[in-house]
Amino acid sequence: MDTVAQQIVNALTIGSMYTLVGIGFTLFFGVMGLINFAHGEVYMLGAFTGLVIFWATGPSLPTAAVVVLMFVGAMAVCGGLGVAIERVAFRPLRRMPVLIVLITSLAVSIIVREGLKEFFPNGSNPQRYLSPFGLSVLRIGPVIVTYEALILMGLTAGLIVTLYLLVSRTWFGRSMRATAEDREAAMMMGVDVDRTVRQAFFVGSALGACAGVMNGLNYGSVKFDMGWTASIKGFTSAVIGGLGNIYGAMVGGFVLGFLEVFVVDLVPKGGQYKDVITFVVLILALVFRPSGLLGPAAGRRAG
Repeated sequence: MDTVAQQIVNALTIGSMYTLVGIGFTLFFGVMGLINFAHGEVYMLGAFTGLVIFWATGPSLPTAAVVVLMFVGAMAVCGGLGVAIERVAFRPLRRMPVLIVLITSLAVSIIVREGLKEFFPNGSNPQRYLSPFGLSVLRIGPVIVTYEALILMGLTAGLIVTLYLLVSRTWFGRSMRATAEDREAAMMMGVDVDRTVRQAFFVGSALGACAGVMNGLNYGSVKFDMGWTASIKGFTSAVIGGLGNIYGAMVGGFVLGFLEVFVVDLVPKGGQYKDVITFVVLILALVFRPSGLLGPAAGRRAG
């Protein structure tokens, strides 16, 4: 039971990251019908932005202030980047075939990844991600919980509640749902579709950046090519829950996190198959439950 409790904590930690990335995929699909594989590179840039902020502020500010700056700075930078990517790469293609838009997202992904590799100092090598908390941990009986994991799970819970309120109680949420249901009808009702799409890209990209910082703090290192794996896992999370359904992405992220952790723990040499599990789950979901665990969203509903 002690081992199970420890693995549940680990699964919640990993599932929190997958959830935030999966929500981004769902937001983009909801408002544009777009599967944006460049989202993984935004996640990667969020991790590197947090690292740069730590280098700049870590020695001079209290730990709490450094952590807040890492998350807020990464979310602001990558939220702006997401808006810029939408404006430059995706807006001109809104009426183009889906395949062209998908290829464009892959091209943007390659440009961002290779750009960081070439221009970030020593960018082709893994970067050590020093934690402001050092080696401090919290022991709850036999269960060991790092402060990074506590922040990750707590912040994810807070962001999920905030997103729920944003989608269900604000004009932005109503505009986003209307745009997802019927863009032309939304425009006739006075919804500024361009602004709604920009806001969705900002929110989705900011959440991806937050997950990137979480990844760095949790694993202690980041790499220029970490975005592709994040894309696949975030997309799988969204598909498991129901692509286009925000709450489904939340469920899918934690389902995938639990599957990975317990496969690694229970299957001999399971660590070698961790990423394979993601692809197997994605294929099974697409074949047997393409609408996701929470069922089909109305139209391309982002909520």
